[in-house]
Amino acid sequence: MIMKRNRMTRCGIVLAVCVSALSFAVAVPLLAAEKVTVFAAASTTNALTDIGKLFADQKMGEFTASFASSSTLAKQIESGAPANVFLSADVKWMDYLADKKLINPATRMDLLGNRMVLIAPADSTLGKVEIAPDFDLAKLLADGKLAMGDPDHVPAGRYGKMALEALGVWSGIEARVARAKDVRAALALVERGEAPVGVVYATDAAITDQVKVIGMFPEDSHPPIVYPVALVAGAETAVARSFLEFLKTSEARTIFLKYGFSVH
Repeated sequence: MIMKRNRMTRCGIVLAVCVSALSFAVAVPLLAAEKVTVFAAASTTNALTDIGKLFADQKMGEFTASFASSSTLAKQIESGAPANVFLSADVKWMDYLADKKLINPATRMDLLGNRMVLIAPADSTLGKVEIAPDFDLAKLLADGKLAMGDPDHVPAGRYGKMALEALGVWSGIEARVARAKDVRAALALVERGEAPVGVVYATDAAITDQVKVIGMFPEDSHPPIVYPVALVAGAETAVARSFLEFLKTSEARTIFLKYGFSVH
């Protein structure tokens, strides 16, 4: 009788361990599903960080983000980086992933707009500049460099180059461009006084008191600046869908507007 009771006890312990292990195995993916990872253009850093905090504070899910140039992020997603949401600073890199079937096209939407501006250090003696065809950008640079995102990879740099080409001044300053890895790096060059002038988004200039806007590029000097967003194919979790919807709420809109974006 005692041996039988011992065998039953051992069986109960084994069963409990198995049930516990099964519960843990089930719990892990559930916990993972509560986290959303967003890959977003560097220019959205401040706004999206605030929105992500609000999302998390409302107990809607854990938010984590990676901010860089849209090209860098698109390439990382192509290489299998674990992103749920991609927010690009231009259509080109969203199309790049769409062509490779790496986003869910049904979830894609145009979210934001922006403007291009010319900036100088806050203590610069440079005053307001009328940005018009053939304006003397070389004179503004003196013996310095023009800070901007690398036009070959960074959307802000690409828009800046197109604007300067349309205005007829690109060829005269092309060799004097300091090509930054993203728009925030270009901003930093001007903030530190390492470049006398820079081309960035209006939203980037608005987040710091270390630079001043000396000119705004005409909107017709470059294509409209559009920020599309979409879920990454194969990573469309419930919390990722919730975050995408949250980006369209009045709360998120208020934050985007606060940082100077236009909202579609």
